[in-house]
Amino acid sequence: MFPIIPANSAAAATGNDEGIFGFGYASTYSGVTNLVSDAGVVATDTAAVGTARYGVAGCEYGDDTGIMGFGRTATPASVATTNLVSNTGVVATDTAGVGTGRNNLAACSYGDDKGIFGFGTTYPTEYSMTNLVSNTGVVATDTTGVGTARGQIAACEYGSDTGIFGFGRSDAPNEYQSMTNLVSNAGVVATDTTGVGTGRYGPGACGYGGDKGIFAYGSHAGSSYTAISNLVSNTGVVATDTAGVGTVRVDTSACEYGGDLGIFAYGNASGPNTAVSNLVSNTGVVATDTSGVGTARHAIGSCSFN
Repeated sequence: MFPIIPANSAAAATGNDEGIFGFGYASTYSGVTNLVSDAGVVATDTAAVGTARYGVAGCEYGDDTGIMGFGRTATPASVATTNLVSNTGVVATDTAGVGTGRNNLAACSYGDDKGIFGFGTTYPTEYSMTNLVSNTGVVATDTTGVGTARGQIAACEYGSDTGIFGFGRSDAPNEYQSMTNLVSNAGVVATDTTGVGTGRYGPGACGYGGDKGIFAYGSHAGSSYTAISNLVSNTGVVATDTAGVGTVRVDTSACEYGGDLGIFAYGNASGPNTAVSNLVSNTGVVATDTSGVGTARHAIGSCSFN
């Protein structure tokens, strides 16, 4: 017998049940990871797999897997190395890089089961190029950049199968940016959309509520760190600033968990690194600080899985 489903009942959110934060810079380059449970609890460090580096980005691909990629190593050199994340949160060894090595880029999923890395920097050059990720985790060669070249940018999903890159740091005359670039369900990046909210670099971003997104934290004019956030509607419209909650910081990261919830964690808190986290409800409300777990660091990558 088929179950009886009450009229007007909402379908439960699926996917994005767990998350992972990884890599970054503490007192040195790091490759450790920290899993996030489906209740938003951050686990202690998992020993590093793959090349230690910072300025890494991460996103989901396939139905339940993720990928971390690019970054800057201790050599120092910007690389295009990637590491796949299984549906149990196990990070694989390095996959040789494809595309232009760079750091402080961003990534998000699109088209239900694919991903995209975009923008970034290899000092002093800033990029707007992108690299698509197939539904089997294969990274494509560079796609010519669209929009303002910049680093310390963030990205997240919105709607059912689209994404958005936003904010970031570019050269003078205005290094604190608020413009955004939408990503279609075919992975095509649109030209700049005029910025809404405080221009800043080093925010994090993640989806919430099943079809919306949020940018939060970062550094703005005068090198002032902030905790302000900006919600993204299910049509990709960015809202004005919401007053900040939690520790002000830059170069934080964020991912989904629990199907329709989000979490921001780690970052540089105006000098010291931090491991604090802030949960995001399915209505986009950011909670106060949860005590840090794991190695305090900044410029890390993150994605959901499972």
